[in-house]
Amino acid sequence: MTLFLLVSGPFTGGWVWDEVAARLRAEGAAAHPVTLTGQAPRAPGAGPAGTDTGLETHVDDLVRLIDGLGDGGPGEVVLVGHDYGIHPVLGAAGRRPERIARVVYVAAGMAEDGDPALRFVRDEAVRDRLTAATGARPADVPAPVGEEWERWGSTEGLSPAARERLDRLAVPQPARTLTEPLRLPAAVADIPATGVLCTADGPGIGMIETLAEAGPPQFRALAERGVTFFELDTGHWPMLSRPDDLAGVLLAAAAGRGHRLPPPAPGRTPTPDEAGAAADRPFLLDVSVRPRERTGRIDLHLPEADGPRPAVLFVHGGPVAADARPTPRDSPVFLGYARHAADLGAVGITLDHRLHGLTDYGRAAGDLAEAVERARAHPLVDERRIALWFFSGGGLLAADWLAAPPPWLRALAFTYPVLAPPPGWETVPSRFRPVTALASAGRLPLVLTRAGREHPDFARTVTDFLDAARAHGAAVEVVDVPHGRHGFETLDPTEESRAAVRHAMRSVLARLTDAPGGEA
Repeated sequence: MTLFLLVSGPFTGGWVWDEVAARLRAEGAAAHPVTLTGQAPRAPGAGPAGTDTGLETHVDDLVRLIDGLGDGGPGEVVLVGHDYGIHPVLGAAGRRPERIARVVYVAAGMAEDGDPALRFVRDEAVRDRLTAATGARPADVPAPVGEEWERWGSTEGLSPAARERLDRLAVPQPARTLTEPLRLPAAVADIPATGVLCTADGPGIGMIETLAEAGPPQFRALAERGVTFFELDTGHWPMLSRPDDLAGVLLAAAAGRGHRLPPPAPGRTPTPDEAGAAADRPFLLDVSVRPRERTGRIDLHLPEADGPRPAVLFVHGGPVAADARPTPRDSPVFLGYARHAADLGAVGITLDHRLHGLTDYGRAAGDLAEAVERARAHPLVDERRIALWFFSGGGLLAADWLAAPPPWLRALAFTYPVLAPPPGWETVPSRFRPVTALASAGRLPLVLTRAGREHPDFARTVTDFLDAARAHGAAVEVVDVPHGRHGFETLDPTEESRAAVRHAMRSVLARLTDAPGGEA
């Protein structure tokens, strides 16, 4: 018999699974909704649960439950974690891997070793408060009330009765459960896994496929591991909004069913294990191998010139795994762009910034600002003529430069950019909204390369950006790649793609030779 241990997210306990558990039992499975330490509803006026409760407390809770199930056969337990609940689920699975048949993520982030749950908290005010309390003992996080629940996830599909139940039974979340890092043994990677994606709350399967094909290595690993996926058209609390459907999905997941991602396509960017001689792999254009200087996080690819030259700094996307090899500045795409710029007489600059998670945009923005100053101080760079070129998820980093463009910034360029947080990216700090920042961009020249076969969620951010540009009178030149996908330089190295790269580069370099503001 399959045993489901159902672990809730923040502020809620086992009660949130009551309807799901009843359906699972009716289908012949055993179901155990779990109330972790500090998550039980409290009497009015009761004090806090205790600030000593942390993530390891909850991992211990689950390990004791698993051990208390007796000496049943190996691999009989399906651990289900909703939101924060995936952190103790993964911690317990790592301690008892031989007992676990499958781990199921329900509206939960891809937690990795060392990640605190705080990294996935959408409420920016809570993240800021708990981050600022590092080294101190922060107070518990008060339970949301009413419309405040939207700051933690979409409430779409919840009935008035379900909303009232959330308000009445929710309890404060012990702060240390969100700040303690997850300790994740390697054995967890061998446990079958399933993701339940709530499409009114975050990305669907299509977005995951896009990221697995051309995005960070941790998403490619989902295809390689055979992780299965299901979609539910509802908000962040499917156990309350769609309990019967969620129970059916859990039963199907336990049976090994679900959508599997296709294997990575030929011609994709190499994974870290395949990197080897990645720097020698061809770019979609023929480019020269130029002299390169490495300083800090940047590499400068130098043209043949006697004096300072304009520079283009290429800003990679992400999130990118911290241990990814090659790093972006050594990858074929960015080496190719930088060398192409140098062939045409500009200094091509590549950068490794530290965008390793959706909450890392502030750190990555600091890395970019430091890189710009380091580049402008180089004797072979004309400090008055700089362009920044943003790719993919790095597009959100353009917000600072749109909001207050300095006089030496002659152009911003974008290639298949993300220009507003798509569904599932709610943890990106509110500062990084290029669509909003356009209001202050003035006549700063913008060159945007658009992939015709872009993922719809990414494409919508580009459409919103272009609408805002028209409303504010911003000067945008659009370069279309009608048959190109996100990452077309490696996925679609066609003549159409090559022409688009050449066109975009010529346009950016033309702005670098103009006077400020585009005046001749």
